[in-house]
Amino acid sequence: MEKKEITMLAIESSCDETAAAVVVNGRDVRSNIIASQIDVHKLYGGVVPEIASRKHIEKINQVIEEALTESGKTLEDMDAICVTYGPGLVGALLVGVGTAKAISYAAGKPLIGVHHIEGHISANYIANPDLEPPFLCLVASGGHSHLVAVRDYGKYEILGKTRDDAAGEAFDKVARAIGLGYPGGPKIDRLAKEGNPDAIEFPRASIEGAPYDFSFSGVKSAVLNYINGCKMKNISYSEADIAASFQCAVVDVLVSHTMLAAENLGIEKIAIAGGVACNSGLREGMEQVCSEKGYRLFLPPLVLCTDNAAMIGAAGYYEYMNGVRHGLDLNAVPGLKLGE
Repeated sequence: MEKKEITMLAIESSCDETAAAVVVNGRDVRSNIIASQIDVHKLYGGVVPEIASRKHIEKINQVIEEALTESGKTLEDMDAICVTYGPGLVGALLVGVGTAKAISYAAGKPLIGVHHIEGHISANYIANPDLEPPFLCLVASGGHSHLVAVRDYGKYEILGKTRDDAAGEAFDKVARAIGLGYPGGPKIDRLAKEGNPDAIEFPRASIEGAPYDFSFSGVKSAVLNYINGCKMKNISYSEADIAASFQCAVVDVLVSHTMLAAENLGIEKIAIAGGVACNSGLREGMEQVCSEKGYRLFLPPLVLCTDNAAMIGAAGYYEYMNGVRHGLDLNAVPGLKLGE
């Protein structure tokens, strides 16, 4: 018997990308439209929530229409509407959730709320058709640093998370300190290629009793103190060396914690996800260590690492297959925890 195609319209608006996608059976992306707001927010050195919400309102209908047109599908062809409902900026989330609820009601289609981090993890299903749970996933982005054991589709165990700054947040703050501006991650990655990663010894934080947890506020503070110390002593410093040494410290922690968890849990399939998964240093570091240890590494392409709706469609499909449905009382939950 031929397997029925389950087609999802997916909507993502948790931060500063307005995105819509059409995804079939969780892994076949028919369209993935993203309207970025980076040019607007870089004027302010970071995302301004109120502006992000207004831009989502301006863009969301046309992004959805474009996703449907590119996929060659109509709303009638959809089996469900899925949308990110947390975590994220509350105003931004509300635009997506409100739009999804309206479409669900008008088209008579089931509504599925999707966890944003679950979406990032599920981006790996799109990029790697043969990937199935269980596996270990490092989720590193501007707002999140999580080490997650993916036990099954929709079943997660959080092994570790950040105690303070997320990895991407630390990248943005350090980039601002050395005058690179926003968004910091890609700019530090580029500059680091020109510097010496061993030039400055920045700290690698570990937390007693919580070996898989992360802390990046210390390394961020160490960079700021180094710069201020040089300025006070009138000593010149290399921005490229700072970028390379800082990136090396963050990557070391991300990779070592992931490898420790893989070893202790006996998991040999490892994936990374989130905006920081675009970082070339992290990708190279993971590839090198996984190759040495004989682990299989799964890397999503860059477009699926940053916020997009295809990943929400992938996660939404598995929620749909697990019987998850939400009512029209679905609300945005800015502090939503994974597994809730």
